[in-house]
Amino acid sequence: MFKYRPLIIFCIIFSSFNLSLIAMEKKPYHHLSDGTYRNPLGSPERDPNVKWSYKKFNEERKKIKTELPPDFIIPRHEVIKNLENHKDEDFIASIGHATFLIKLGDTTIITDPHFSKNAGPLIFGPKRYVDPAINLKDLPKVDLIYLSHLHYDHYDPATIRRFPYKDAKVVVPLKVGKYFKRYKDVNELDWYEEIKINDDLKITLVPNIHWSKITLFDYNKSLWAGALITYKDKKILFNCDTGYGNIFKQISQKYGPMDLTFINIGAYSFEKMGIKKSIYHATPEEALQIGKDLKSKKIIGMHAFTFVLSLEPVWEPYQRFKDGAQKYGFKKEDAVIFKIGEIKKLDELIN
Repeated sequence: MFKYRPLIIFCIIFSSFNLSLIAMEKKPYHHLSDGTYRNPLGSPERDPNVKWSYKKFNEERKKIKTELPPDFIIPRHEVIKNLENHKDEDFIASIGHATFLIKLGDTTIITDPHFSKNAGPLIFGPKRYVDPAINLKDLPKVDLIYLSHLHYDHYDPATIRRFPYKDAKVVVPLKVGKYFKRYKDVNELDWYEEIKINDDLKITLVPNIHWSKITLFDYNKSLWAGALITYKDKKILFNCDTGYGNIFKQISQKYGPMDLTFINIGAYSFEKMGIKKSIYHATPEEALQIGKDLKSKKIIGMHAFTFVLSLEPVWEPYQRFKDGAQKYGFKKEDAVIFKIGEIKKLDELIN
């Protein structure tokens, strides 16, 4: 028996190694062996030679003027009144940046809820130059929270802590659920996994091109995702944040065409830093191309007009998004940008 011990030990080690290899082979491409995540195969990659200077970025950021047209911000008392007037209808309402209320039947969804004065922990991070359309305490009943990824302009710890509807269902990408400890119904999904909300509504997480980090030690340790909301016969894709890549043609083949797509159109320009553009935030033209790839009837441009996160003029995303629409096969009015606090009925958006 003893003379076979080395052989037995070798067989055990060899089998364990093979089982580990098999387990790694079965993992989806975006799951890495160290427990982190990466973008879909064929996505653009960051230039490793680029050198970043926070000092220079902050100097350039301070030069940016943050004035918006006066009529672009709807007074809060009107927003509250309009929410009440539309309470029995399906609608979409803009709160600011990537925070939207999406009411579908008896379910009201809030995306990336952010109501704090800054995008960062405690008092740190970029300050808002436009307040949320309403105060957190004035939110109508929310049934579902969707958080797309862990960056402080999307994940707002103070809002999550003070959120008035902690009985809401929470849907998040993998490894994000632990930030909702006070909530009872938290659901983590991988790309291409879905959850049924009711007979008329389901949510499927889909890939996009981004990354995640909120501390020095958690780079890409949580997943990022877009949310495909299927409501009756309508398909609404909340796709924030993302750069451009071939993955959207694949999503279209699997799930398309889309009726309505939310896409980020801000935080893309870093030319003054010696960086041509961000690969993780689509330009307005790339957003239109994503909409075209998805065969989306209409596109909502978002992720702008709230924080200075990059170096383009604050109104430039609006102009480029609207002016570029026809080149990508859309009517100008089908490239939709909400005013802060604006509410639009779903049947008027999707027609």
